[in-house]
Amino acid sequence: MVISIIGIGLLGGSFALGLREKYPNIRFVGVDNSSVNQKIALAKGIVDEIVSLEEALEIAELNVLATPVDAITKLLPYMLDRLPEGRTITDLGSTKELICALADSHPKRGQFVAVHPMAGTENSGPGAAFREMLIEKNVIICDKEKSNRDSLVLVETFLRDIGMKIHYMKPIEHDLHLAYVSHLSHISSFALGLTVLDKERDERAIFDMASTGFSSTVRLAKSSPQMWAPIFDQNKTNVSKALGDYIELLKKFKEAIDSKDLDTSLSFMSRANDIGRILAGIEKK
Repeated sequence: MVISIIGIGLLGGSFALGLREKYPNIRFVGVDNSSVNQKIALAKGIVDEIVSLEEALEIAELNVLATPVDAITKLLPYMLDRLPEGRTITDLGSTKELICALADSHPKRGQFVAVHPMAGTENSGPGAAFREMLIEKNVIICDKEKSNRDSLVLVETFLRDIGMKIHYMKPIEHDLHLAYVSHLSHISSFALGLTVLDKERDERAIFDMASTGFSSTVRLAKSSPQMWAPIFDQNKTNVSKALGDYIELLKKFKEAIDSKDLDTSLSFMSRANDIGRILAGIEKK
């Protein structure tokens, strides 16, 4: 069997490495415009060969679209137009409503499976990929009933075999939830990083004074702008609503601090502490 990875970065590379562990006989081919990414992917054993997109579509039973989401929206219709019968395309994009709408308008919609692995790090590129990254992580499949049974079973089997826990959602539901639990946290981290950089010009002081709390909170600010800017754009309505809710709460927090209202500050923080209980319960499932 041949699998193509289109856009050989952190997610696509980790998906391939995880599958190699279970299926050593699968041949992986890569498609990437970056010669640096090509060399790294070959050196790390993520792919066996670099090919053109057209060749990948000819030879691969499964084509994994792991590019930024703006590229997915351009590539998906082009690939479906040229996809032979009995072959499958899946994507690993962090937004789903626009991608699924594009797929819905294509006569080969059944050969597409819309996927979002809930996994990643602040690092990017094939050099950051590692085979354990997707183990025990959640993965969302959207509009599963619109995918052909054979394509859906193929993708589900591979996701389970690399250790992922599958959940199913509608695209609109996915994008709304992700705006709050993923996209907002990245914007918050970018904003915190900018706030500190704008106010603290002495970079050495930032390094010397940074606590583990600051480092963990700002970690996501190291994420790829090329990946995240299109995500915010494609999910702008939900992201804007999430940001509005967040800003309103920040204003209330500021008002409580300015007025020395310790009871309100304590109430906010006590309520927020409950997120630990919720997350602990989810991890046990």
